[in-house]
This record gives sequence, C-alpha cells and structure tokens, in this order.
Amino acid sequence: MLTPFTGGCACGAIRYRCDAEPLLVLNCHCRDCQRASGTAFAAIIRVPATAFTVTQGIAKFFTVTGNSGNTVSRGFCPECGSPLFSRLSGMPNFVGLRVGSLDDPSPYRPTMDIFVTSAQPWDHMNPQLPKFPGYPKAVGPERT
Repeated sequence: MLTPFTGGCACGAIRYRCDAEPLLVLNCHCRDCQRASGTAFAAIIRVPATAFTVTQGIAKFFTVTGNSGNTVSRGFCPECGSPLFSRLSGMPNFVGLRVGSLDDPSPYRPTMDIFVTSAQPWDHMNPQLPKFPGYPKAVGPERT
C-alpha cells in the first residue's frame, strides 16, 4: 500500500490520513465485528497510532468489552454512520482502519483470518490464509 493513504466516511464529514505502511492486514470474524459490519467479518488494517490523523470532523465512538476484559472503541461518523476506525485497549499503539473507509481499498490483501471460532458457517474464507481462533500470540491480546 502506498503511503500516505487517506480515507473517510460516506458523507465526507470525517476524513483521515495515515503516513505509515499497515502493520497488520486481516479479516476479523468475531461476533462484535460481525455486528459492527453487518456481515460475516470486518476487513481491517492496523497502523501505528502515531502515523494516523483525523484531518476533518469528529468521530463518535461506541465501546464494548470483550471476553478478555479488553475494550474496543469503534469510531464512526455521527452523520452517516460509516464505520471508520477502532482502538483496542490491549493494543494502544495501533489504530484499526476499516478497509471500506479507505479512498482506495483495492490494494487490500488480507494475510490472515482471526477469531475464526466465531465465523459463520456460510462464510467461505480463503483457504490459503492462516486461521487463528483469536489473535495470534505475537500480534496482540488473546481476545478483544
């Protein structure tokens, strides 16, 4: 993915910029991501928090507590409801960007599927991607 890259909501009220390459590129199949996305999984890229800037508008956040006790705060546009980004209490140095909110999501190439124990039976995942029941130990918290 070329840097910098930008994104925002459907109505244009919120815009963001990232000045670093993604550190992690994944599909999350946890129930919280299913509910937040309205489908089988959330396509997410994790970037360094220090490289991420909201350049226009103010997102509203909804926070939930996962099975581990960690919280995930999901930012969305208060005008149009577009999901934009998230922050995990167990990974404070990273921001998760919703791939659909990128101005150009075409370079997205997931490298793994996580929380596959929550995946829906009708979700046909790419068999070539590694599958993890939660976060891989080297990546982050056991469960958000």
